[in-house]
Amino acid sequence: EIKIMLNEHFPAPNLIGQFRQFGEFGPAYKIVTAIRPTEDNDWLLLVKVFETGEEVEYRYSHIKNDPEAH
Repeated sequence: EIKIMLNEHFPAPNLIGQFRQFGEFGPAYKIVTAIRPTEDNDWLLLVKVFETGEEVEYRYSHIKNDPEAH
């Protein structure tokens, strides 16, 4: 079970609800919520993968580099 820590300090709240894809050719996902900051100045976010319906943790530093899904 993933515990969500509501934290107004997440640096990019505008990302929540966006649709992106893993890399240039990967599956699309929706950014669900910020979970928690990491020890290395990153954040873990909860994303929902459309292809499988699963929700997984994914790093903010990776999301920033992923293209928006079309």
